[in-house]
Amino acid sequence: MAKDMTLLWGSGSPPCWRIMIALEEKQLQGYNQKLLSFEKNEHKSKEVLEINPRAQLPAFKHGDNILNESYAACMYLESQFRTQGTQLIPEGPAEQALMYQRMFEALSLNDKLSNVVYYNYRVPEAERHDSALKRNKEILTTELHLWERYMQKMKTGSYLAGKAFSLADVIVFPVIAYAFRFGLSEKRYPKLGAYYGMMKDRPSVKATWPPHWLENPHGGDSLKDL
Repeated sequence: MAKDMTLLWGSGSPPCWRIMIALEEKQLQGYNQKLLSFEKNEHKSKEVLEINPRAQLPAFKHGDNILNESYAACMYLESQFRTQGTQLIPEGPAEQALMYQRMFEALSLNDKLSNVVYYNYRVPEAERHDSALKRNKEILTTELHLWERYMQKMKTGSYLAGKAFSLADVIVFPVIAYAFRFGLSEKRYPKLGAYYGMMKDRPSVKATWPPHWLENPHGGDSLKDL
């Protein structure tokens, strides 16, 4: 099964990390994989383009089936290997509803996070304004407080959709990990910090922790004042 799978990935990319966590949870170790460098533009190589014509990572295929969107790949893996490894979609409708809600809300969190962390990268120098960055930080702060309140409503030690680990955690955790890597305060966001700490110890997360994060644990201070 896993030998029929190929994943081209980049270290620290939340979409790549999601698929890797899902593969671990579904006990699909041993897949063909290759770590590529964004800095060297290896994601634009012919090797990637043959799987992902958008020249983006991840580039993932299972046999002849190609799934380069991380949400799609994770949902596919759960569907195809439902009885293997961790059950990633809970049985109850309430838990399922919460799982899907948190999964797709993460799109907004990721976008607002990126608008701050990558502001200088995305906006040409001549167009950068402190007021715009300040506004992006205010928008992100509001979003983070919303997620903090979500976690406050959960029981201690809960995952994002309840007592069981689910696709919501596979999808959202890499985004939350990115926030703490770039200086988010665990004191200001204690519930998110507790969730982050719990997830760091999960075997699938430890096995797939971004290599360059191990070499350089501190990513930056972009979010330290949020």
